[in-house]
Amino acid sequence: MKAETEVAVLFGQLWRFAMTGGFVTGLGAGAYWLLATFFPVAPLVANLIGYLVAVATGYVLHSRWSFRGHGRRDNVARTTGRFFIVSLASLALNSLWVWLFTGLLAGPTWWPLLPMLLVTPLVTFTLNRKWVFA
Repeated sequence: MKAETEVAVLFGQLWRFAMTGGFVTGLGAGAYWLLATFFPVAPLVANLIGYLVAVATGYVLHSRWSFRGHGRRDNVARTTGRFFIVSLASLALNSLWVWLFTGLLAGPTWWPLLPMLLVTPLVTFTLNRKWVFA
C-alpha cells in the first residue's frame, strides 16, 4: 500500500512539474527562438536571455506547486541555492544544445528546441526531486 502511495505522489509531482516546467521551458525556449531567429542576437546570447526570462518564475512555481508537500522547507537558503545550481545546470545543458546544433552542426535555430523541450526537463525534474526539494 505504501509503495502505491509513493508512486501516486511521484506521478503527481511529475504531472505538476510537466505543467509548470512546460510553461517555464516554453517561455524560455520561445524567448530564445524569437531573439535568435528574428532579431540580430547570437544564438548563445538569446539562450542566456531566454534562461533569465524563465528562471524568474521557475523557483516560485516549482517550490509552491510542482513539489508542494515534498521534502523539508526548513532551510530556504539551502533550497534556493540548490534550485539556482540546478537552473544553471539547465542553462549549461541548453547552451550545449544551442552550440551543438546551431554552431557545430550549423543547423537552423529550431533544432536545439527538441532537446531543450524533451531532455533538459527530465534532467531538471530528477535533480529537483532528488536534491533541491528532497
